Formats: sequence, structure tokens, C-alpha cells
Amino acid sequence: MPTIVEALNQRLIDSLDLYTQFKVAHWNIRGPHFVALHPLFDQIAQELNGFIDEIAERAIVLGGHVIGTARTVAKQSTIEDYPETTVRDLEHVALLGNRLDQWLVGMKHTRDQADEAGDPDTADLLTGMISAFDKHRWFFRATLG
Repeated sequence: MPTIVEALNQRLIDSLDLYTQFKVAHWNIRGPHFVALHPLFDQIAQELNGFIDEIAERAIVLGGHVIGTARTVAKQSTIEDYPETTVRDLEHVALLGNRLDQWLVGMKHTRDQADEAGDPDTADLLTGMISAFDKHRWFFRATLG
């Protein structure tokens, strides 16, 4: 299933990028919502970190080879760059929400590819990740009003 492995590698790259963006927001956040958002950003980053491992292991189980060095991520991520000078709490929420949307589009596309390829195990794995992060995305939208 080389096509699925390639798609999983892209999801791995995007997930690694998104993980670092959540950490940057976690480290730099300032503002009245700091107390709620600072630990939330870290919690989401840690949840994503677990998914990163699952994505990589699924690609290996399918007979593939995983990529994901920092240089590869910088060159190949489909997630928009994060403005590292951002500090305001709700600005982080908006930026991360936008990036979650981008990540979810890729995850759903890869899930569809897995379905079409007759790989229900990969599709189920991705569905669980999508469900968890759809909830996070809803929280961000609700926070912004």
C-alpha cells in the first residue's frame, strides 16, 4: 500500500509541524485567558504527540518507511507557518484553529484514501484522531464566539 504509506508520511509531517506550533503558542501566550489556554495548548500538543507515534507505526505496519526530520517537516508540511511573534491569547486561538482546520482536511483526505484502498484499520485509526481534534476545533471556535 505505498499510496497509503505516502499519505501517512504527509500526515506525520503535518502533525509534527502542528505539534511544534502548539508548543510555540504554549510557551508564548499572554493575556487574560492565559490560565485556561496555557495548559490547554500543552495538553493538545501532548495528545497530538501520541497520534504522531500511531501514524508512524501504522506506516511501518503497512511495510513503509517513515520520514519526519525537522528539515523534512520544514520543506514538506502543508500547514501554514506560525507567526512566532504572536503573544495574545485569542490571537493564538484563531491561528491554531486555522491550522487545525488545515490538519483536519488532510486527515480526512487520507482517511478517504484508506477507505477507497480497502484499509479499514487505517481509516479507523484516522477517524479516532479526527474525532478528538474536531472537538478541539469546536472549542476554539466557541472561544472566539
